Amino acid sequence: MDTRTKANLALLISLQIVLSRVAAIRIAIGPIEGIRLGFGAFPALFAGIAFGPVAGALVGGLGDIVGFFINPMGPYMPHFTLTAALTGALPGLVVHLSGGRPLTVRRLLLAIAAGQLVSSVLLVPLFLKQLFGIPLTATVPAKIVGEAINIPFYAFLLDALRKRFPSLHIAGNG
Repeated sequence: MDTRTKANLALLISLQIVLSRVAAIRIAIGPIEGIRLGFGAFPALFAGIAFGPVAGALVGGLGDIVGFFINPMGPYMPHFTLTAALTGALPGLVVHLSGGRPLTVRRLLLAIAAGQLVSSVLLVPLFLKQLFGIPLTATVPAKIVGEAINIPFYAFLLDALRKRFPSLHIAGNG
């Protein structure tokens, strides 16, 4: 990994911290944050698709850990660091395993949906149930609605960035 890539990933980590810890709406379920609405996943998704799944996992995981130390929202739970890392890794893996075919909005939608459905809709509610006893019926519907908005937004934003900045060399960018 060259210095330029490291600098880009550090910038994405800091952006993730701001978007997920400061510029997000938090909805409490009982004494804990049950649902967080915002765009904090985008930097990890972007890193995974633009720089590869390992970079996406690093941005997601390190963003969660550093964000915890800057602005803790309860005790540290490694479960959520895992989901943050998967948020960046899975879409990157889907895109990078697709054989270098041209990157389209449809492929972006599928890659981002795969990651968000596994991490945000499946694992986060499951961990909230296991750790805090929050019923899946309280979290899954809200996560589905949130991701129905986030997934297309992320895909179109990433497509716009890809077209506007072709020097990013995003996978499948031609």
